[in-house]
Amino acid sequence: MKRFYTRAEAVADGSSWTVRLDGKPVRTPARVPLDLPTAALAAAIAAEWEAQGETVKPATMPLTGLAFAAIDRVALDPAAFAASLAAYAETELLCYRADGPADLVARQRAEWDPLLAWARARFDIGFFVTAGIVHAAQPPATLARIRAAYAALDPFRLASLHPVVTITGSAVIGLAVAEGRMDAAAAYAAGQLDELWQAEQWGHDPLAAAALASRRAALEDAVRLLDLLDQGDYRAEDA
Repeated sequence: MKRFYTRAEAVADGSSWTVRLDGKPVRTPARVPLDLPTAALAAAIAAEWEAQGETVKPATMPLTGLAFAAIDRVALDPAAFAASLAAYAETELLCYRADGPADLVARQRAEWDPLLAWARARFDIGFFVTAGIVHAAQPPATLARIRAAYAALDPFRLASLHPVVTITGSAVIGLAVAEGRMDAAAAYAAGQLDELWQAEQWGHDPLAAAALASRRAALEDAVRLLDLLDQGDYRAEDA
C-alpha cells in the first residue's frame, strides 16, 4: 500500500510502548493495539515505518512482522505455540549425524557436540545421537524438560524463536539463542552446517545461495528482536 503517514514515532503508553503514525497508534492486522514491552523495540519498529518510501513494504519490516505475530498469533495460545517449538526436540537436528565423509563427520562433531553438552548441563538431560536418518526416539525426560523450557517463555520471545527453531530444525539451538549462548551467526552456521558443507564441495547454486541468504537474514532479525527485549525494563509478565 502507499505510505499514508508523514511521521512514525515510538511513544510510552502506560506501562508499555507503542508506535504512532502521525499521532495515531499502530494496530496489528487483527486490529489489536501494538503494545510493546520495551522502548528499544518500539524505537526500532518506528524506525522501520519511518524508513518506508512512497510504498509501505512489509517484507522490509521484519521486527514489525514478528511483533504482530507475537500479539495476534502467539499470545492467543502461548502454551500451544511453545509446544510446537519444543516438538522439534523429537527430531533434534544435532542428534542426526552423517556417517561420512570424514571431514563432514568431524565438522558436525566439532560444532554440534558442544551444543549438546551445554544442553545436558543446563537442563540436566540426555540425548540419543545416531548416524543416518532413521528416527531415534529421545528420552521422555529430555522432551519434558525442553517443553518446560519453552513453556516458560513469553509470547515475544516465542515469536522471535520461531524462525530460529524452524530454520535450523533444532529445539536446542533455539534455547541456546534464547539464553545468549549463541548469536545469529553461530546459529546459522550450526543450523545450516550440512548445506554450507555441500556448497563448499560443489559450489553455490544460485537458488540455494538465495535461500541460505534468506534464512540468515531471518535468523539475524529474530536475534535482533531478542536483543531489543533485553534492553530496558522489560518483564515477561508485561508481554
